[in-house]
Amino acid sequence: MNLAELNAVAEAMVAPGRGILAADESSGTIRKRFEAIGVEASEDTRRDYRELLLRTGEAMSKYISGVILYDETIWQKAKDGTPLVALIKQAGALPGIKVDEGAKPLPGCPGELITMGLDRLAERLPKYYDHGARFAKWRAVIDIGEGIPSDTAIRTNAHALARYAALCQAARIVPIVEPEVLMDGGHDMARCYEVTQFALKQTFHELYLQRVALEGIVLKPNMVVAGKKFSTRAPVAQVAEMTLRLLKACVPAAVPGIAFLSGGQSDEEATAHLDAMNRCGGLPWKLTFSYGRALQAAPQQAWRGRSENVATAQRAFAHRARMNSLAALGQWKMDLEKKAA
Repeated sequence: MNLAELNAVAEAMVAPGRGILAADESSGTIRKRFEAIGVEASEDTRRDYRELLLRTGEAMSKYISGVILYDETIWQKAKDGTPLVALIKQAGALPGIKVDEGAKPLPGCPGELITMGLDRLAERLPKYYDHGARFAKWRAVIDIGEGIPSDTAIRTNAHALARYAALCQAARIVPIVEPEVLMDGGHDMARCYEVTQFALKQTFHELYLQRVALEGIVLKPNMVVAGKKFSTRAPVAQVAEMTLRLLKACVPAAVPGIAFLSGGQSDEEATAHLDAMNRCGGLPWKLTFSYGRALQAAPQQAWRGRSENVATAQRAFAHRARMNSLAALGQWKMDLEKKAA
């Protein structure tokens, strides 16, 4: 492991004003997204859509630091024969790869999940590195409900995250460490804070035990928000304040940066919360975005599988990328959204 090399990649991933495009939807997930816009999810349409994003010059060259790809996508070529990985590199961004194999029921813990994929990961990582991947992603899923999460679920998922991170660093790949506490339930912000704190504390404990160099990782956490079914939405300032309080209590300063997941927030919500946190300043790590839906919902709606809509979809993607870039600098304003509309 070359720590200087890992740290340089991690720092590039969270460079000021730039963030990560999460384009690593599984075939099943992207099928659902495509069904919502009336598009058949074939290998070609998946390729065409992702090529559309990667060829959005303004977004990719100015606002995107890296792109997380799915296993199918990292090997694909654009219509003109250019590898998609090459398109990312040409834009000055870093290719990344989702390496987990999804979440399965956790034995003995009804309603809880454990992320799979550690088997043969050590064999897979060098192949991804040779093909251009410089960072990877592994998502742990923690749900909040009646009687859950259990200590078992949090500890087991934290251990798997740490094992994955250690294997990545051994293969010269920067791990994105993603312990996601879902916002699907009816819990309030205080409960989200409590569970996320436990998940983060346990994750960093396991990273320490697995001898993972914190200077060579990027953390991808959820923000402190109430569940979707909770009666009220908190003010932006409160989400920012509680999230920063949590991170200061849990995340060592050695971590180069934190790239938030959007986790089901609306496009503008995710942007506003990131902006509010960056306006606070004085933080030991850089705060940016690693968004999927919050970057892609608008271009998907604009595209709808039609070639004549490609330019419109690219403008929608460039706009959302620019808005989040400004948020990562603490310079976003709602007026900019209204002007675009």
